[in-house]
Amino acid sequence: MLDQRRSAVTIMTTVAATVVTFVVIGFLAVVTGMLPANADATPGALERLIAKRSLSVAIERGSRGEVDPLPADDSTLSRGVRLYGTHCAVCHGTSDEKASSIALGLYQRPPQFAKHDVTDDPVEETYWKVTHGIRLTGMPAYTQTLNANQRWAIATFLKHQTELPPHADSVWRRLPSAATDTGVVGG
Repeated sequence: MLDQRRSAVTIMTTVAATVVTFVVIGFLAVVTGMLPANADATPGALERLIAKRSLSVAIERGSRGEVDPLPADDSTLSRGVRLYGTHCAVCHGTSDEKASSIALGLYQRPPQFAKHDVTDDPVEETYWKVTHGIRLTGMPAYTQTLNANQRWAIATFLKHQTELPPHADSVWRRLPSAATDTGVVGG
């Protein structure tokens, strides 16, 4: 019986010491600047795992119960395209699929929606991202600059980007390249 207690205490002490060691190493890595902060560094696997999981859960929780109040008609989609062109294209590109110099310099690299569309994402999640932004990326929150209907129009456009009616598609195809004067070919 005494040996079992000693064994249990030894195991608990080892686990506690291991946890404390990892916390101290993590703390030292943070305070000594060993973790890269530069936008052109590749993030580690643990950083990616934690960031993706946290973001996914936060968006899911924050967007729960939201319902797109706008019809996915030509008027709404054309308006969404124009708002996107003004507020989003510089980072997320236009129909020409060319990334701007701003997009190429950001970390996280913003998706280029003509290539990496978000039509499979729930529209309420896209609305949440436009509304609240994404911390520690270049994605700003638009609550101060766009009203709810404008944010919904952008989210509705992005949801239906690959199936636009003729007028909205024409507006989308006519947006000026986000890569203008950057010398970037492709993206």
